[in-house]
Amino acid sequence: MKRLVTGTAAVGAATLGYAVGIERRRWTLRTAELPVLGNGARPIRVLHVSDLHMLPGQESKQRWVAALDRLEPDLVVNTGDNLAHRRSVPAVLRAFGPLLNRPGVFVFGSNDYYAPKPKNPARYLMPKGRKKRTHGKHLPWRDLRAAFIERGWQDLTHVRRSFTVAGQEIFAAGVDDPHLHRDRYVDISGRATNGAVLRLGITHSPEPRVLDPFAADGYDLVLAGHTHGGQLRIPGIGALVTNCDLDRSRARGVSRWGADMWLHVSAGLGTSPYAPARFACPPEATLLTLVPHDSAAPAQRKAARRKASSDVR
Repeated sequence: MKRLVTGTAAVGAATLGYAVGIERRRWTLRTAELPVLGNGARPIRVLHVSDLHMLPGQESKQRWVAALDRLEPDLVVNTGDNLAHRRSVPAVLRAFGPLLNRPGVFVFGSNDYYAPKPKNPARYLMPKGRKKRTHGKHLPWRDLRAAFIERGWQDLTHVRRSFTVAGQEIFAAGVDDPHLHRDRYVDISGRATNGAVLRLGITHSPEPRVLDPFAADGYDLVLAGHTHGGQLRIPGIGALVTNCDLDRSRARGVSRWGADMWLHVSAGLGTSPYAPARFACPPEATLLTLVPHDSAAPAQRKAARRKASSDVR
């Protein structure tokens, strides 16, 4: 029995050491191809970045994100939680660096508005109604917003907007963070325009109460973050929590939402400084290649959907 206890403790310590010391810095690029564009459109490369939770001294993360510019994306989508410290704005701007010269859109998340606070990890397993929400100190999100806008990125918070990317029209809209109940979908409600090759929605937290109206209004694709992919995943089981009302099978990756809309949830690139561990869920950004609906045969589209479903397990 003593050997069993000792062995179990050793395995636990090794796992924790890996999760804290190695995996949370194992920067990973995911790729996926989605048939969401209007027929006849040219492919569009979208770089989806989320949940940096940046601290001023995280230079490895800053270098890795800046190097993503080599992918030459047509559009960068940032779905929030950039900050983890009141002095992190310069670090975030260094991370995005050359990507700020490319077309970009963004919304913010809870950790853009408020600094993280120590929390008991067990609270994430508690029923939603028993969780008491606590906020940290205010963060300089206005400074970050001003810097993004100055470089040409567009704030889609409660805005519907058309713009041109790679010579093609995109219609996009976004909401403020549903995790903080700051979302007001009514401000952007109504059918998405049919004149664009892509109708794109963005939100920080992928709450079903927001995804449903995006789908009903005819959006082709919604991008979100927030879940960290579960952050600590069990091989063969997947995420234990999503920290929202999204089901665990969709904690990261691509899936279908309703008959006509795709959803991509980024597992993000950071963690709270008070829970600096990832397991079976490396930090990630995603390069999405968007192609026309008619670019794949029915059998290929069916296979892509099966793959999308398996990717989020």
